[in-house]
Amino acid sequence: MAAIHKTVSLDAPAGEVWAAVADFGALHTRLVPGFVTDTKVEGDVRVVTFGNGTVVEETLVDCDHARRRFVYAVRNERITQHSASVVVTADGPDRCRLEWAADLLPNEVAGYVSTQMDIGLAAMANHFRNASR
Repeated sequence: MAAIHKTVSLDAPAGEVWAAVADFGALHTRLVPGFVTDTKVEGDVRVVTFGNGTVVEETLVDCDHARRRFVYAVRNERITQHSASVVVTADGPDRCRLEWAADLLPNEVAGYVSTQMDIGLAAMANHFRNASR
């Protein structure tokens, strides 16, 4: 099983970033605009449309406000197993660290998913950098 771990420092308070992460239906407006262009919520599933045209269903597994930890899963024709977590940790009053981890199968999709996560983190960093101006 491939394991991918990414970390980014963001120019925003942890509470602000966490509120965006935890807003299940607002990826495209509050967390990663441009990287995600639309999000539709159907119960515990969100249908995510990415900027490259890919559409994925993500199932909410856990949203722990006390620990600022969000967990979701993906399963489709290309990915047989995908569990991901996002954790937001304060790094001072106006900065935070976001850790994004994913475990997935088959291993052959790990390169693509890792690249997409990098693009998503860059979009996130840009969004919060611009929001703080």
